[in-house]
Amino acid sequence: MTCVFAGLIGTVLCMFYDVAFVQMMKFPLSAIINVSTLIFAVNIIFLLIGVLYYTAIALLKNGEAIYITLLILITALALWRIQGFQRTGNAAINMQFRWLSSGIIVILGLLAFIAVPLLYRNKKFDEYVL
Repeated sequence: MTCVFAGLIGTVLCMFYDVAFVQMMKFPLSAIINVSTLIFAVNIIFLLIGVLYYTAIALLKNGEAIYITLLILITALALWRIQGFQRTGNAAINMQFRWLSSGIIVILGLLAFIAVPLLYRNKKFDEYVL
């Protein structure tokens, strides 16, 4: 349930970021990264992150440390890979797409490797939210 909650937070943060970015930068190619895509994709991603987190803490001795390290590496790899992505022939639009994607990756990465372990261990969150 912690990852579902983190996914909802991530969805809202990514939607605000996406809407603000598209409006401020006048980003013309918002057909792939849009509100409806974010709603489904972020929640599916965090469902998978929840399975990964639970598996790590249940089966591995230092599962939480391994999980955090793995998610930091996945976030860094995703940021590195998105920098070479070519969405169109226009260099300015490609750069905007990379900025938009990088912001979403950073938001989701931070939530995955900071918020999930902190919320999972937080007794007040467990008592009042879950």
